[in-house]
Amino acid sequence: MKIKKGDTILVISGKDKGKKAKVLEAFPREKKILAEGINLVKKHRRAKSEKEKGQVIEIPKKINVSNVKFLCPKCSKAVRIGYKIVEKKKYRVCKKCKQEI
Repeated sequence: MKIKKGDTILVISGKDKGKKAKVLEAFPREKKILAEGINLVKKHRRAKSEKEKGQVIEIPKKINVSNVKFLCPKCSKAVRIGYKIVEKKKYRVCKKCKQEI
């Protein structure tokens, strides 16, 4: 999976299409990511005691990596990511501007 924690992404499909967000966590085995403010779901929380009230909270859920694109910090466009190997080190590269990420 080419998108990592801390990357900026653009959602290209789904209910949050067009939104930009920062990746909070990546799940490579599931091919999903968790991004702030994207795919928010309401969860009803029960009151734990009589003094406390029940509440509805919004939590972010995982989104599939195929529904997002990486935003290149250099050219500020939604791009695909490639790899470049230099002296036994692997670097991520923007496919449009060919700059290292």
